[in-house]
Amino acid sequence: MARYEFATHRLFIDAPLMPDGQVALTPEAFNYLAHVLRMPEGGRLLVFNGRDGEFEGTFHLMGKKAGAVHIRVQTRPQDASGRITLAFAPLKSARLDYVVQKAVEMGAAGLVPVLTRRTQIRGLKPEKLRAWAIEAAEQCGILSLPEIVPEVTLEAFLDRHPAVNTLVFCDEDAEIADPVAALRQANPAGPLTLLIGPEGGFDEAERARLVARPNVIRLSLGPRILRADTAAVAALAALQIALGDWRAD
Repeated sequence: MARYEFATHRLFIDAPLMPDGQVALTPEAFNYLAHVLRMPEGGRLLVFNGRDGEFEGTFHLMGKKAGAVHIRVQTRPQDASGRITLAFAPLKSARLDYVVQKAVEMGAAGLVPVLTRRTQIRGLKPEKLRAWAIEAAEQCGILSLPEIVPEVTLEAFLDRHPAVNTLVFCDEDAEIADPVAALRQANPAGPLTLLIGPEGGFDEAERARLVARPNVIRLSLGPRILRADTAAVAALAALQIALGDWRAD
């Protein structure tokens, strides 16, 4: 796989990309290139759309308030999405921004806001989550964007979650204290969903329903109490080390 190139500005463009094509810029993208970055005519950049890979492009002015990118050659082919979906109880904006960006950086293939009985934040807008995800992908050389779905209640989420797919949830009472050992012992195949509860955790009825489900892995995250945003990053790291694309094999 080609190495990431961090010296060149990267831009997400929600349009088909192909060699020798040209894509008109949205007003927001034009403003970013022309006025924030002050990119000159013919300036080089890298573009991606989450579907067609990454391409080298050049910036072209089409008037004072419009521009386009001429697509040249592909620099990296599209990679495959990961196997981990992150389901999480919504948090306050700054901490939620952190969770979304770190999840993207760590290869999450999907993001699902889940409303539990102790969830305090509701009414998330998927477009805000998508903007945070795009920003993380642009900054970190990532090609695949996670699928983002509207928020859903825990009951509906569990009803829709395929019973054959593995569900991992953080549980301080997990029988195996070592999270990596617990994951490797289970060694599930297929998609993985990591569920992070709200501040204060799941209530007893919610926890009982989770424990009773088939294909559930209860994950301990050590002796300390972690905030929900920290728990999400720690659990994602454990999954990637034990079962994901951090493994040497």
